[in-house]
Amino acid sequence: MKLIRWGKNGQEKTGVLIGEIKYDTSAFGEDYNEAFFENNGLERLETFLKAHEGQLPVISDKERLGSPIARPSKILCIGLNYAKHAAESNMAIPAEPILFMKSTTSLSGPFDPIIIPKDSVKSDWEVELAFVIGKKASYVSEADAMDYVAGYVLHNDVSEREWQLERGGTWDKGKGCDTFAPLGPFLATKDEIADPHNLRLWLKLNGKMLQDSNTDDLIFNIPFLISYVSKFMTLLPGDVVSTGTPAGVGLGLNPPVYLKHGDVVELGIDGLGISKQEAIAYAKD
Repeated sequence: MKLIRWGKNGQEKTGVLIGEIKYDTSAFGEDYNEAFFENNGLERLETFLKAHEGQLPVISDKERLGSPIARPSKILCIGLNYAKHAAESNMAIPAEPILFMKSTTSLSGPFDPIIIPKDSVKSDWEVELAFVIGKKASYVSEADAMDYVAGYVLHNDVSEREWQLERGGTWDKGKGCDTFAPLGPFLATKDEIADPHNLRLWLKLNGKMLQDSNTDDLIFNIPFLISYVSKFMTLLPGDVVSTGTPAGVGLGLNPPVYLKHGDVVELGIDGLGISKQEAIAYAKD
C-alpha cells in the first residue's frame, strides 16, 4: 500500500495511492499515527480497502499533500552515513552511527515551501531514504530488525549549516527549523520495496542534478541502525528514522551553494515518488 495524507495544513485527512489515483480513506476513521501503527493499522486498512473497493471517493489532484504520517514522537536522523558525503564535509567516516534529532515541528508536506529561517545564510538540502517504525522497538537484534519496519518514505533533511556546525553544541539547532523535514509524497509499505539497500536517490536544484547516488553506498544499513538505535532509546510506532544523505549537498560544493529565495529543489527515490519544494525567505506574519 501507499499511504497519503491530504488537505489543509493541520487538518489533513487520510488516503491511499493506487496506481496514479488518490483515494480518500477518511471513512476508515483513523489518522496514520502512533496508535494506528501500534494497533495493526496497516492490516486493518488493507481489509477496509478490500471491503470498500470501488466505493472510495477520488481525491482531486488540486488538493495539497501533507506528510504521509501524522506528527511522530521522534524524527531521528543518521549523520554522515555515505562515505562520499563524509569526504565532501571534511569529516572522518564515523566508527559508529552519528545520531541527531529533528524537531517534530519541522515536519511538512512534500510540496510545501521550505521557509529559509530568519537570519539564515547557509540553508542546505539533503535527499534521504527514511523508514517508519511499525511496532515498539527496544534492544532489537539485527536479525529481527526488519520486522519493525512499517514502510519507507522520501525525506529532504533540510539543514542550516552555520547553526549546525559553527554555533557549538549539537547539530540539532541547524536541523529542526519549521519546514525542514518535508516527507512524502507517500509512505510505501515494506512489501512495496524489494530492497531498500539498492535504491537510486537524487536531488536537483533549479533543474541541475546535484545528488545522484544509491542506497547501496550506505555505511550502516537499516537492520544495523535499528539494532543500534534501540540500545539507546525506544523507537515507537510511527517514528521516522532517516538514513543519511549522499554527496552533492551545498556545503560540499566549491564554492559552497546555499538556498536562496525562489530556488526550487526536486528530489526522488526509486519506488518512493518525487517531491518538490520552493525556498521562501522568512517573513513575519
